[in-house]
Amino acid sequence: MRDIMRSMRDSAAPSLSPDYPTARQRFREVADAAGADRQSFAHPDVVGRHGEELTIDLATFGPADAEHRLLVVSGTHGVEGYCGSALQVHWLTHHAATRPDDVRIVMLHALNPYGFSWVRRVNESNIDLNRNFIDFSAALPHNAGYDEIATPLVPERWDEDAQAAALGEIYGFIERVGMEAMQAAVSGGQYAHATGLFYGGVAPSWSRTTLEHIWAEQMAGARSAVVLDLHTGLGPWSHGELISHAAAASEIYARSTARWGDVKSMVDGESVSAELTGDWLGQIPSWCGDTKVDSVAIEYGTVDVITVLESLRADAWLHGHGDPTAADATAIRRQVWNAFLDDDPEWIAACNEQFERRMAASF
Repeated sequence: MRDIMRSMRDSAAPSLSPDYPTARQRFREVADAAGADRQSFAHPDVVGRHGEELTIDLATFGPADAEHRLLVVSGTHGVEGYCGSALQVHWLTHHAATRPDDVRIVMLHALNPYGFSWVRRVNESNIDLNRNFIDFSAALPHNAGYDEIATPLVPERWDEDAQAAALGEIYGFIERVGMEAMQAAVSGGQYAHATGLFYGGVAPSWSRTTLEHIWAEQMAGARSAVVLDLHTGLGPWSHGELISHAAAASEIYARSTARWGDVKSMVDGESVSAELTGDWLGQIPSWCGDTKVDSVAIEYGTVDVITVLESLRADAWLHGHGDPTAADATAIRRQVWNAFLDDDPEWIAACNEQFERRMAASF
């Protein structure tokens, strides 16, 4: 009997797709089966790792003029989209039929399809989308801390001697400034090192302009809205921390806490995430006029922060100085996968249980 019950549970649990084309096809199929209206926005300039077309896909339900809207986004950071996609597909399969009729639901699949396909966190220009939402008509932000360790973070060589020397410099930096300052310097965002980590770019990316178009088309004019942006890679294994871009003393933070419970402010240092420059959730207030928006990132933990950082360093070297099409690139892609995803079914099942609770509180 126990085996039967486990089999029934596993058959109903989400599963990670093996690649981007499979994830996109699964999303489209379940969206169609659920009766969603579907749109696709094709990338005009690049294709995926297997030569496939890259698209941002939408599945929408409910009246276009609904007073309340819900936007759920996967793949802001490409490789993290495998988890977000699995959660979206599972919800569409099992819960779309019981959704409220008077709410507009927008499921956005693969905001960064290039990173999704190539198993990278960044886009085709090495841009971290959550550092790209700044005012590029003004002077670019300066990150002096990143400047200090830019070269050892992503050295031109990746042999054993070069890695040892680079790690020595990085650990020396940590000893001088501490781990918290190290995280802020590295992950807060930088705009001067185009092949480096957490690079924000010098102009709005295609994903950014497409998201802004989608927001104007799908979310503008609502009385209230909720946004869930799905992420992985920080925090305890399978725990989904709710991260707010707002200060703990703000009205937005108070509403979010009332809706979901335990919310952490990145601004006030409560979160596993450092405060970011150019994250897209932080730009929402400038898009929404009189709409009251509650927005959080859900950050599902995987491995320790050093292991995550090492995977990002290897990936940045591969695409900045190596050959991402070479046979030995497979090992680095697997390293990135293991840093942001876990193939253990218990991990995605735990992520999903939390996601479904947050979805239920979002209507």
